[in-house]
Amino acid sequence: MRLLRALTVLIPAVVLAVGCAAPGESGSGGDGDTRTVRIGVADAAEPYWNTFTGKAAAEGITVELVNFTDYNQPNPALSQGQLDLNQFQHLQYLANYNVQNDDTLVPIGATAVYPLPLYSTKHTDLAQVPQGGQIVIPNDAVNQARALNVLQSAGLLKLTDGGTTTSTPADVDRAASKVTVTPVDAAQTAANLPSADGAIVNNNFATAANLTADQVLYGEDPDSDAAKPYINLFVARADQAQDPAYATLVRIYHDQQVLDAARKDLGADGVFRDNTPEDLQQTLAGIEQQLRAG
Repeated sequence: MRLLRALTVLIPAVVLAVGCAAPGESGSGGDGDTRTVRIGVADAAEPYWNTFTGKAAAEGITVELVNFTDYNQPNPALSQGQLDLNQFQHLQYLANYNVQNDDTLVPIGATAVYPLPLYSTKHTDLAQVPQGGQIVIPNDAVNQARALNVLQSAGLLKLTDGGTTTSTPADVDRAASKVTVTPVDAAQTAANLPSADGAIVNNNFATAANLTADQVLYGEDPDSDAAKPYINLFVARADQAQDPAYATLVRIYHDQQVLDAARKDLGADGVFRDNTPEDLQQTLAGIEQQLRAG
């Protein structure tokens, strides 16, 4: 896992979505009052959030979206009480953060599994990637390991450890691999496409860079059991996990209009999940146990 840095001015202007309950309705705020919930995200500019926040406002919850451009920041911000929830990460990422930082953040609801695709602006087929080609991958430990496993599945490299959720570039068998890998900050993977043969790009950064499905050379199967650690989540502090307003927000995310809007903005390759908090927390505990065991 990456070392955590102090929060900086990389938190842009807060995106506000303000709404009130309809007359006579108290929503989740109680006694006719609205409730404000601050959610840390990495894609606040996407229009589907307008659908989400509008529906939340109709149930008495004012949502403030706080956008982050660095994956290192939303979990510390949540842990320190600067946020009420965040929604940017999957189970494996959260487990790594908790173990590395002795924290207890917990998932309270699932959103979707998004495959981690290999994009290219130079090639239109996987077979066109040349021997010794350069592939850019995210440099954070979780997405880096996932990216390496995707490249192994694609037949572009071989990992000496067989491929695990903790694989690193040091595990690449260079003699048996077709490509080399260059780790960079996840937010910079798409920007490196012009100078590389391909890049593994996380979904939100691919969307921001206007990458398209026809630029995908290879992608993992989001329906596989191996994809469960990569279910994306709403995450809360452990002592706030039972807050009914948060459960309401998870339910609203799965409203069909919100799902349709998210699919339009984030791409049709994601598979939405509705795992219970208990199931997610059990899976998280298992991943954390594996990480602690080494």
